[in-house]
Amino acid sequence: MGRPDDVRVLHPRRRVAGVLRVPGDKSISHRALIFAAMARGRCVIRGAATGADVRSTRAVLERLGVAIAGADDALVVEGNGLAGLDRDPRAAPAELDCGNSGTTARLLLGLLAGRRGRFRLVGDASLSRRPMRRVTAPLARLGARIGAGETLPLEVEGGRLRAGDIEAGVASAQVKSALVLAALQADGRSTIRVPGRTRDHTERMLAALGAPVRVEPDGDGERLVVDGALDALASFEIDVPGDPSSAAFLAALACLLPDSRLEIEGVSLNPTRLGFVGLLERMGARIGRVPADEAGPEPRGTLVVESAALAGIDVGPADVAAAIDEIPLLAVVASRAAGRTVIRGAAELRVKESDRIRATCALLEAFGVPVEEFDDGLAVTGGAPLRGASVDAAGDHRIAMCAAVLAALADRPSRLTGARWVSVSWPSFFDELERLAPRR
Repeated sequence: MGRPDDVRVLHPRRRVAGVLRVPGDKSISHRALIFAAMARGRCVIRGAATGADVRSTRAVLERLGVAIAGADDALVVEGNGLAGLDRDPRAAPAELDCGNSGTTARLLLGLLAGRRGRFRLVGDASLSRRPMRRVTAPLARLGARIGAGETLPLEVEGGRLRAGDIEAGVASAQVKSALVLAALQADGRSTIRVPGRTRDHTERMLAALGAPVRVEPDGDGERLVVDGALDALASFEIDVPGDPSSAAFLAALACLLPDSRLEIEGVSLNPTRLGFVGLLERMGARIGRVPADEAGPEPRGTLVVESAALAGIDVGPADVAAAIDEIPLLAVVASRAAGRTVIRGAAELRVKESDRIRATCALLEAFGVPVEEFDDGLAVTGGAPLRGASVDAAGDHRIAMCAAVLAALADRPSRLTGARWVSVSWPSFFDELERLAPRR
């Protein structure tokens, strides 16, 4: 049983129509805060994500002595360069609470590995189950001294790093970014090889700031060449575009409910973030892209989504890597598509905020969707009537929002325990659902 204030009744919806602006992109917001802390001088971040994960990054940086003023989505950061993050190595470790945010923890491991002092990273119960060796093992090849545990809490004994030739091991933007942050502080030139294409916000933003990071193709993956000995980044101002991973939920619903038309303004059109849009289009979705006429490292614009008949598709590892956060939602969409959708190569979902393969299968089963679970994915047969259900968010914001999409398509109201988890990425999600999608 959930707390009374954490249980929400979810209603069937008729259509989705209107104009939407989603919160600032979570990935970009994390990086903007961290890069501002590494800069020398005043940085301004407008439109930052307002969820709990980004607040965790802000709190950690403030704990390290970084002055950050302003509301969640309009921030002013006074950076003192990398040396401003140093602490007396004789002092007790600084306790840094990363909350539920894997991005906060993994990027901070890379950043703090090269700083003077001792730092202890902790997180909530969910984050403390997520794997960290994928970051700490390659960081050790740069000379990082980090506790030997597989998960948080981990203690970092920061210090001088050496350049190296590193294999990232997994196609993860978090791992890649942690290694880049460490390599920027190392002596000499480092090469980081990543076995696949991942989100490129770190590289785009650093390039715009003049940092010595170069990206080269490397077969099916990528190779980053990083020159070290950085002492500070240039100060900057940034307008954070809307988060396509948040936009995906109402976009999916607009695809599925008849007579729907949704315009999502100011959203990131970064190609590395539109994998889910491409998968929807393969299923038959009608989605238009209208780029904004403005310069900047991150492209933005409007997505125009209209209802359409969809068909099942096969989804492989490369597709999953390009849409990892939206794969549970894709399975939800597949429940209303004609035929069968098979998703493989998604084992990474088992080590997210929840075991997202298991949680997604449980969610679909509760609503009456035929689903088959694999070690690395699932298969969904579309077309069965959706029945209202009582479900649990499994401590996961994306599972909570997936439940709301399924409930909007069901035959009667549903009940969600764990509704509060949406605040991790989109605190006003349910308000926007009510505004744009009238109840049946």
